[in-house]
Amino acid sequence: MTRVYVGIGSNIQREHNVRAGLAALREHYGELTASAIYESKPFGFTGNNFYNLVVGFDTDADVHAVSRTLQGIEDRHGRVRSGPRYSSRTLDLDLLLYGDLILNESGLVLPRPEILKQAFVLLPLAEIAGQLRHLLGGQTYEELWQGFDQTGHELWPVILK
Repeated sequence: MTRVYVGIGSNIQREHNVRAGLAALREHYGELTASAIYESKPFGFTGNNFYNLVVGFDTDADVHAVSRTLQGIEDRHGRVRSGPRYSSRTLDLDLLLYGDLILNESGLVLPRPEILKQAFVLLPLAEIAGQLRHLLGGQTYEELWQGFDQTGHELWPVILK
């Protein structure tokens, strides 16, 4: 079994799509470890605020099968891929970590670079996997979060009803 971490985000019908994404992931992978949900302003464009969280789960599926499953879930929830990279999303499922795999392929880079760049990825990952070490830098995710420059990265926790 491999431990996998996935970032979940939505800024279109956020509550509905986050819940639907969690349900779809549970259906495919079983029990999830989930961080708190955080709200943040969009990065790189003007639009509605996002809800973001990170989940972890164990799987026997290979990395490419997991990636295809995540894309399929996004597609079933109305994900549009034809727009600009930074744009509104019904559901965004980003494969952040796949065990101790380091990978750099077209369309699939692990560990995902946004872990070190975006508070809405690093904080929830540190919350549920704080003692894990970043495969390229060696620091724990908790240490990375403690040293993260939060300037311009405003986040606040959200409780879904």
